[in-house]
Amino acid sequence: MTTSIDAPPARLLIGSEWVDSTDGNTFAVYNPSNEEVLAEVADASETDAVEALVAAKAAAAAWSTTPARIRSDILLSAFHRIIERREELAGLISLENGKSLKDARAEVCYAAEYFRWYAEEAVRLRGELFENPTGTNRVLVSYEPVGICVLVTPWNFPAAMATRKIGPALAAGCTAILKPAAETPLTALKIAEILLEAGLPPGVLNVLPTSNAGTVVNSLLEDDDVRLLSFTGSTEVGRMLLARASGKVLKTAMELGGNAPFIVLDDADLEEAVDGAMIAKMRNGGQACTAANRFYVHRSLHDRFVESFVSRLRDVQVADGFLEDTQCGPLINSEAVTKVHGLVVDAITHGAECVLGGAPLDRKGHFYPPTLLVNVPENADILKEEVFGPVVSIVAFDTDAEAVVAANATQYGLVSYLYTGNLERGLRMCGELEAGMIALNRGLVSDPSAPFGGIKQSGLGREGSREGLLEYVEAKYVATNW
Repeated sequence: MTTSIDAPPARLLIGSEWVDSTDGNTFAVYNPSNEEVLAEVADASETDAVEALVAAKAAAAAWSTTPARIRSDILLSAFHRIIERREELAGLISLENGKSLKDARAEVCYAAEYFRWYAEEAVRLRGELFENPTGTNRVLVSYEPVGICVLVTPWNFPAAMATRKIGPALAAGCTAILKPAAETPLTALKIAEILLEAGLPPGVLNVLPTSNAGTVVNSLLEDDDVRLLSFTGSTEVGRMLLARASGKVLKTAMELGGNAPFIVLDDADLEEAVDGAMIAKMRNGGQACTAANRFYVHRSLHDRFVESFVSRLRDVQVADGFLEDTQCGPLINSEAVTKVHGLVVDAITHGAECVLGGAPLDRKGHFYPPTLLVNVPENADILKEEVFGPVVSIVAFDTDAEAVVAANATQYGLVSYLYTGNLERGLRMCGELEAGMIALNRGLVSDPSAPFGGIKQSGLGREGSREGLLEYVEAKYVATNW
């Protein structure tokens, strides 16, 4: 059972102070399970963005020279505090995001791991010393913090997407300004509060909830002392931010959209594949950039796969995410319901058959049931767009080459899923699939120790692993003789 929830400050964090916005404006945060207002949160303006920059600049020099062990200890302390307050944080995530408590608890642990991982990486950022090939001089390479970072996070994983950016930024010695999604700012504010309790100095992390994301982020990017933009969100918004960042030649890390294929070969273990499909599709109700959207199943297994998958989906309990028995909560808002249902209707119009679900639930909250479509034609929008909902589209195929061509027929390249009983066959296909990450006989790829990121229009750079830390530093090379 969840414990009582200690409400986070519903204000801006600038320096060491929790403050109201300078113009006194607020915006409402809603519970998507019942459409009720959870909190009124301070609504940051351009003036507040300037104040946050002042605080980040004031803290930058001292934080960049703070010994790595101290930075590490602060992150590790925050890790332990998050784990100790797992139930409280899970309840908060469930209330403002709508996801089931089971998913929310898993997210809290996942989020905390980024702080532990980067606590460990902070003390292992080593440079290099070597003689150049001609023997004329020595090469000394060191890594320095990139500078002030602007971190923009989405609503679907409000804890993990924050810690995945904050962790490496702080470990590298950068100060940062976090702009959380307007739908889910409370979790980010709670994490910031925990970091302050863990000993983070004032101004190292500033948090600006706002309903005016474009205006606030653009004003931050105009400052010459901002040197990195890290964004997780849609490809469409990512393109606009890249254009804006190019004007200042900012370093950028972009984790953008996905349209993941899930391939089941003829030699796959059917039930293992269905188990993996349930995770890849239904984690967070399908509201994940890594969610499997397009299921390509070998024709010899197609009917049995559909039957088993439908049986599992039919038993999923769809309800208020804050209830213990819930397995799938609501979508984030009414616009999301409209979009998901529009894709389903378009697919059916083009000839797909709806085997399960297919319409919004008639109840308060933004609920869409698990839905499964078969015989989905190539020209259906649902095979081309990121769904962000609990909808499965299944297409039969006959050859490995056919499956690879279909899987790669997208502008996205974040993750692909592949099930086969033959490791050699699977690894060969992994080399042919155009994705930054492959889940081979698994339904989950997310791991703080692994480089998370995509190719094509799914993003730039990597988060997690050592690669994630390198996004927040610049290499400095000194040529010398001795």
